[in-house]
Amino acid sequence: MTLNETAEQLDYRVGGMDCPSCATTIVRRVNQMSGVATCEVNFSTGAMQVALSQPDVRPDMEKAVQKLGFTLEAVGNDDTNTYLIQGMDCGACAVTLEKHLMKMPGVKTAKVSFATGRMSVSHQLTPEQIISEVSKAGYRAQPLSGTASAAEPGRLSGLSSVLISGAALITGFVLSHLRVPDIVPVMFYAISIVVGGLKPFRSAWYAILSRSLDMNVLMSAAALGAAVIGQWLEGASVVFLFSLGTALQTRSIEKTRNSIRSLMALAPEQATLRRNDEWISTPVAQAQPGDIMLVKPGDRLALDGEVVTGESGVNQAPITGESIPVDKAPGDEVYAGSINHNGVLEVRVTRAASDTALARIIHMVEDAQNRKSPTQSFVERFSAVYTPVVFVAALLIMVLPPLLASGGWGEWFYRGLELLVVACPCALVISTPVAIVSAIGNAARHGILVKGGITLEKLGSICVLAFDKTGTLTEGRPRVTGWQVFSGEPAQLLNIALSIEEHSTHPLATAVSAWAREQGAESLDAAAHKAIPGQGAVATLDGTVWQAGNEKLFTDVSFTAEMRAALEQLKNQGASLVLLGTQQSVHAVFAIADAIRPTTLDALNRLRADGMTHTLMLTGDNEGTARTIAAQAGVDAWRAELMPEDKVSVIEEWQQKGTRIAMVGDGINDAPALAAADIGIAMGGAGTDSAIETADVVLMSDRLEQLPHAFALSKLTAAIIRQNIIFSLAVKAVALALIFPGWLTLWMAVLSDTGAALLVILNSLRLLRYRR
Repeated sequence: MTLNETAEQLDYRVGGMDCPSCATTIVRRVNQMSGVATCEVNFSTGAMQVALSQPDVRPDMEKAVQKLGFTLEAVGNDDTNTYLIQGMDCGACAVTLEKHLMKMPGVKTAKVSFATGRMSVSHQLTPEQIISEVSKAGYRAQPLSGTASAAEPGRLSGLSSVLISGAALITGFVLSHLRVPDIVPVMFYAISIVVGGLKPFRSAWYAILSRSLDMNVLMSAAALGAAVIGQWLEGASVVFLFSLGTALQTRSIEKTRNSIRSLMALAPEQATLRRNDEWISTPVAQAQPGDIMLVKPGDRLALDGEVVTGESGVNQAPITGESIPVDKAPGDEVYAGSINHNGVLEVRVTRAASDTALARIIHMVEDAQNRKSPTQSFVERFSAVYTPVVFVAALLIMVLPPLLASGGWGEWFYRGLELLVVACPCALVISTPVAIVSAIGNAARHGILVKGGITLEKLGSICVLAFDKTGTLTEGRPRVTGWQVFSGEPAQLLNIALSIEEHSTHPLATAVSAWAREQGAESLDAAAHKAIPGQGAVATLDGTVWQAGNEKLFTDVSFTAEMRAALEQLKNQGASLVLLGTQQSVHAVFAIADAIRPTTLDALNRLRADGMTHTLMLTGDNEGTARTIAAQAGVDAWRAELMPEDKVSVIEEWQQKGTRIAMVGDGINDAPALAAADIGIAMGGAGTDSAIETADVVLMSDRLEQLPHAFALSKLTAAIIRQNIIFSLAVKAVALALIFPGWLTLWMAVLSDTGAALLVILNSLRLLRYRR
């Protein structure tokens, strides 16, 4: 372990420095002190980093700097900020910018995603310093809180330079065919190179300083090299085609980046809140849980909450992907970004603006889009080797053949320039990230959150799908599936059942009372209500004691053979039983079960049609219930009476066979199984924090029909990535093959690179429009 690794690291902001020599003075003075391992001061950023081998020397060190006439401000925790980055032409630009920022004192980490156009920086500097440093590298940084309109001037400036460069190129070409001095068209070609190449030249310079060979370096070298050997038309063509291609790429990839920005625009910035008995339009950032929010017909909800008064249909499509409005009444939960349809609602705010379901979706999608898939990581490693190798080969081609008397310097120098252009792997580098970002954006719009490219790639390879039963294949709510009357008037028995069970909160009692009301039952005057734990409830009606509950409540009652047979049959069907009768006899029995979701059977059939080879149900319920639900849902196999750890064991059994398995559950009691599976899929994540935290994929609604879309999208994404990679490599191979016979020109090389990149982007954009 080195000294610096054991030393205490301190960071400061230094004030009062007038020139770089001030920084040198501080460094010399501090490094002279005993107990100081290292000291670095950056004049441009005002940052000082000190490593102390003896922590007790800190006060003396700070006083020494202050005696020199400077101020010190200790910097605590690093700030992590996110910025929108404009001006990147390919994935290599992101790498260059990362390297450039990581050289800055005070910057701990820097992550730049070309696909999303975002940069996350952990630093001890001011945002202005970060923005300034990004600008020096040839790009534009905008804090994430900024508006989209701020991007317009940059786009306009880039388009203007392309148009001017193109106009100068055409003018020079026309003049070269007229009787004018040769210097005249050359001047216009030079203007085309300077105007169109200003940005890539600047970016190339900083890439070289960062020891990065990106597209800007290669294209700049090719353009300037062509000008040096007198090929002004070729040089201007390279610059114009390159700037035009990057402008088109930027415009195309903006559609991908807008997939997340459109989510950000869903939640209003103002909410109508009750303040001192008045409704006041208030910034959502000032709203607190417990505030009452007014939502009129047609309004978009600004915050998550619970309906207090009013009834209305609410379109939750932006959150859950449900296309049909959901009826809301007092006690129901509503989400920011949803649209209120036909009624006035008063909603009690339950989450701050930064913690709404929509905010969590946006955060997760942003995080997912920045995660690299295995294919993307491999392509980037390949490109990191490919580009330097071809660059060195280009230099050798320029030098060796002329030295070996195999041709003239001009001829081989030109071929070397062609190879420089071909060395740029832009299309290959963006072949994967643009497709991944597009697919994740598509999934988010359909209420499916996929946590990164790794998950997206693995999802399509799943061949076994395991389901929890309750709340996943089934609705998760006990319902009366039927009843049988042994004696008495059915209508009167329903009235009695309602009168007893409506006072109980037990799920089975609630199911009976709800079903009785649906059948038109009316509550009767009852007295002496009493709940008997573990058995049921009793009440007195017209002087007769009636009871409703399980068989334990009727131990003193004689059951006929008919009753026994009926009860046994219902149990075998997986139903829970509620008996209704007096202390002397049983008059009726209610069969209660958790019904499968209406969409379960169709969803499973579609999954099988798409190649899912095996489905199974894992449940903690009894075998009778499991057998019935499995038959109704149509799963291939089932396992019952499982504890959470037993579900993990079943999943591991499949994995030991070399099978990739996914687990679908509610994200709470299935957390161990979700974590153990190759892919964990949680349902109903809009209102469940644990679902979002635990699973790899989150279905924001509780609709199983979202699953086929997720699997199909994953397979299509994998297919498009393969197409992009094969196409990119094929174009490079053809271009390389055409160089040595002398059939490839510089402008053709540029066109092959930028054209391939543009086609790769357009192919990836198909994922944005995909709908299963």
